[in-house]
Amino acid sequence: MTDDPTLGLTLGGGGAYGAAHAGVLQVLEERGIRPGIVTGTSAGALVAAAYASGLDADVIEDATRGFRWGAIARWSLRPRWGLLDTHAVTDAVHRILGHDPLIEDLDRRFGAYATDLRTRRGVILDSGPLSTALRSTIAVPGLLPPVRHGAALLADGGMIDNVPETATRALGAERTIVVRLHAKWENVRMMRTVTRTADLVEDPSVVLIQPEMERMAQWTMSDVPRLIDEGRRAAEQALDAADLHESFLLAA
Repeated sequence: MTDDPTLGLTLGGGGAYGAAHAGVLQVLEERGIRPGIVTGTSAGALVAAAYASGLDADVIEDATRGFRWGAIARWSLRPRWGLLDTHAVTDAVHRILGHDPLIEDLDRRFGAYATDLRTRRGVILDSGPLSTALRSTIAVPGLLPPVRHGAALLADGGMIDNVPETATRALGAERTIVVRLHAKWENVRMMRTVTRTADLVEDPSVVLIQPEMERMAQWTMSDVPRLIDEGRRAAEQALDAADLHESFLLAA
């Protein structure tokens, strides 16, 4: 089975909620759905990078269950831009993949979505060292330091778009599977995401998967098993929606 070069996968950000992506990937693999383009921001980018690197869904699930925050950050000795240092990401990439690959050499087309703090615009990182892209997309100023990239100063892409489906399109996807880490308690400050989600629901070239995060921990790993199960449930529900799924697959 080969990847579909016109099918994209977008994984949204959300801290520990990103564990749900592992369950989604398992369902896609079981159903033989193989996106050739994958993007993400923050936690979504970490999972997307593993998938783009060729790791299978069960390996990603095992890594998710064993994940600890120390794998991506440690206390900084020079806390000018953030209390933590994200160079641990580089060490983790080396440990898991054996080296720090160039994004353009990964098995699947990959892009990490970040925010340029200087211009307040979104940036797609689809070339260069993988670790640099990942350190950029997870950066939270004040906690995790932004990353200099040429003239840009890059941080978490969720500040601009926490579900960067447009980035997946920009890399060549004609149809997309979008995973938005959803919570029923979203408030007025999140209306931009809610409005954008309504657009995705109406788009026949999109399958929208929305794991429900209510009552689950976002910043500790205590609910990881439940989050993985919820990712599976939400993916199966979305893909079983016959009217949407059938027309989506007929476009392949």
